[in-house]
Amino acid sequence: MTFSKELREAADDIFQGIFRHPFVVGLGEGELPKEALIHYVKADFEYLNAFINIYGIAIAKSNTREDMAYFHEKISFILNSEIHPHHNLCQAAGVDYNDLQGYPLPPSANHYVAHMKSAAQQGNMGELLAALLPCPWTYLEIGHYLKKTYQPTETHPFYEWISFYSRETTDSTTEELRLRLDQWAEGVNNQEREKAKLAFIKSCQLEYLFWDMAYQVEEWPFSLEGSK
Repeated sequence: MTFSKELREAADDIFQGIFRHPFVVGLGEGELPKEALIHYVKADFEYLNAFINIYGIAIAKSNTREDMAYFHEKISFILNSEIHPHHNLCQAAGVDYNDLQGYPLPPSANHYVAHMKSAAQQGNMGELLAALLPCPWTYLEIGHYLKKTYQPTETHPFYEWISFYSRETTDSTTEELRLRLDQWAEGVNNQEREKAKLAFIKSCQLEYLFWDMAYQVEEWPFSLEGSK
């Protein structure tokens, strides 16, 4: 069994929980509160900015131009392609995408970003890859799950979102990261693999909490600007 398959088996309960989460179910059923959609896009815009930062750290940790080019390509994908599902959610919520940018991350999303940056900055390449992998992997499986379960047509309000995350581009991103992680795991000891496994499981847990954060419209208990 490859290392990535081992990780997927270990996280299966979390994946199944994500499929059953009310936000994900709402995507499939085509009905979600406007406030939840807006909260999701606000947080995900900043989350993806952090993802770009971490790809930059991966470039700094890379030893070959091939690896540098790979992570550079992934930065371009986020900047130029992954905005399309955001536009779909904004359209459903009746808001302008530009108006949802530049907001502070809610607590759970902030925790997720801090975890990924810590794994990237303080860990080795395996921990970095393991912390990143749950995002594309869970979204790929969500896309396939929703497409199979609900069989949306082009009239479905979230058809574009579901189609985007169930298409080959998302599949290839997941497979490429898995392959890189598996190759790394072949050359390290069990202690290093356990560190990467913990980074992966934490990111899976935080993927679930990200959906919950959006659905509950989670906010900080007090203003981040402090008392005035």
